[in-house]
Amino acid sequence: MNAAINERLPQFADGVHLTEAELLACRGLARALPDRKARARAAMSGHRSSLIKGRGMEFAEVRHYQQGDDIRTIDWRVTARTGKAHTKLFVEERERPVLLLVDLKHSLYFGSTLLLQAVQAAHLAATLGWNAIQQGDRLGALIVSDKQQRELKPRARDNGILALISALTSVHNAQLNHPNSQPPEQLMAHSCRQLARIAKPGSLVWIITDGLGFGDDCLQALTTIKRHSDIAAFVVSDPLRTGELSLPKRFALPVKDNGQSLLLDRHSYDAWRDRQQQQMQQFELMMQSLGATVRRIDAGINLNQQLNLLR
Repeated sequence: MNAAINERLPQFADGVHLTEAELLACRGLARALPDRKARARAAMSGHRSSLIKGRGMEFAEVRHYQQGDDIRTIDWRVTARTGKAHTKLFVEERERPVLLLVDLKHSLYFGSTLLLQAVQAAHLAATLGWNAIQQGDRLGALIVSDKQQRELKPRARDNGILALISALTSVHNAQLNHPNSQPPEQLMAHSCRQLARIAKPGSLVWIITDGLGFGDDCLQALTTIKRHSDIAAFVVSDPLRTGELSLPKRFALPVKDNGQSLLLDRHSYDAWRDRQQQQMQQFELMMQSLGATVRRIDAGINLNQQLNLLR
């Protein structure tokens, strides 16, 4: 790995292996993210109500009724006293369950530029986890690899984030040292069904994946979750898979993907890239059909340069 790449690597990271030190350092990235509870309160004003389905609601303040406010929140006492309609504002309950589905299956052990996609997924999960703890939420996770699924029950404060960091490091290094190729469709269908069993009403669910292997069984399970919780997703991509890496007209590119060693020329690379893109787009369309936000995170760029996508 040349000096230019080393300068762009996250603190304590080598791009392939995963250490607790680099995930602890993600705390600094989380501090740069805005207060989600403040955004939730702001979203309840004006013409739109908050999308957050909290387990409980905490009273925040009373203000003048505005067109588009829910009439069920009108404060009739203040309205009667002042002669003008007033409405109550609420914020979500503190210690909301935040649940991460972190996909570390074999297809994420791919990297052409800076980091393995699996390493970027772990950095993203740790950053979101640190942010959840800073918001006072309880943090849990379902970490999925070909060989194991690690379930972490939502826990508050340092207990939640330290358990996540330890599990991410353990699962990643086990998968890195002993790769396997379980069919992604079976793996992700089982994972989504398990996620539906453990996601409690009012949870905030983050899905971190490369988007491969999500079929109709996944859609059914995620639909169940969406009825009572919020879901958002991040697709971790790689510049070679998305066609953003500049390549010469003629080349012979050795690639190891899904446990297979491939030698790609221009024609076979274009077909391979198109298949990757199609699968990612299918996942994104699935999430959009659920009304869930989905964004792409590039494993070829340091996460600190992509924090705008986390806001």
